[in-house]
Amino acid sequence: MNNSIRKIDISKNIDKLETDWKDILNNKDTLNFIENINENLNNEIDKFEGFTRVFPEERNIFNAFNYFNIRSTKVCIIGQDCYHKKNQAHGLCFSVHEGIQIPPSLKNIYKELHSDIGFKIPSHGNLTQWAEQGILMLNASLTVRESSPNSHCKHWEPYTNYIIKMLSDSTNNIIFILWGNYAKNKKKLINIDKHYILEANHPSPLSANRPGWFGCKHFSKCNEILELLKKEPIDWQII
Repeated sequence: MNNSIRKIDISKNIDKLETDWKDILNNKDTLNFIENINENLNNEIDKFEGFTRVFPEERNIFNAFNYFNIRSTKVCIIGQDCYHKKNQAHGLCFSVHEGIQIPPSLKNIYKELHSDIGFKIPSHGNLTQWAEQGILMLNASLTVRESSPNSHCKHWEPYTNYIIKMLSDSTNNIIFILWGNYAKNKKKLINIDKHYILEANHPSPLSANRPGWFGCKHFSKCNEILELLKKEPIDWQII
């Protein structure tokens, strides 16, 4: 079995971005974060060589930052961890490649969308169309070891916390969508006087079946805020 990532240097992946996110992601303030991530991931790749893989593919680690410049960010959805099975993760939280079974959390997102705005549930779970409209779909951990949920969170969390805080500090009027206690804990990184926050239970089956997810209407509320700000609302429909 070959690793999907070999001896990575995440600075090189950031430098391939064609958006100005690269200035936030790779600078003198992030140097220690990046060095620690590189060391930990490459040590793990050596340790598990031939037995397991790292997801997503290296080219998709920073996929969430590929679609727009930082000032064009309208919405930030914060997830926790990448999907940890083969061919699922491609760098956008809650999203999977086309042709891959729709995960349970995303099924519940689709159900709430249908109830909220009459969303027609698609046959796939690729949410790239949301990212293309200015939604930063950010996982707190940008990689994961195969079949090992949260295996890389400790490596990535200081870095992604920095990114969330820098996004908050350097912009105005972003809608931060926080689903579940893990995401809600990121609220401390966000300037609530400058931004909007929508909070709800996590859409995973365990949490969604308790009060607090279904009926949250975050998708219509998000567009109401964008219209108030005289911004183009999100077309949530996935084709």
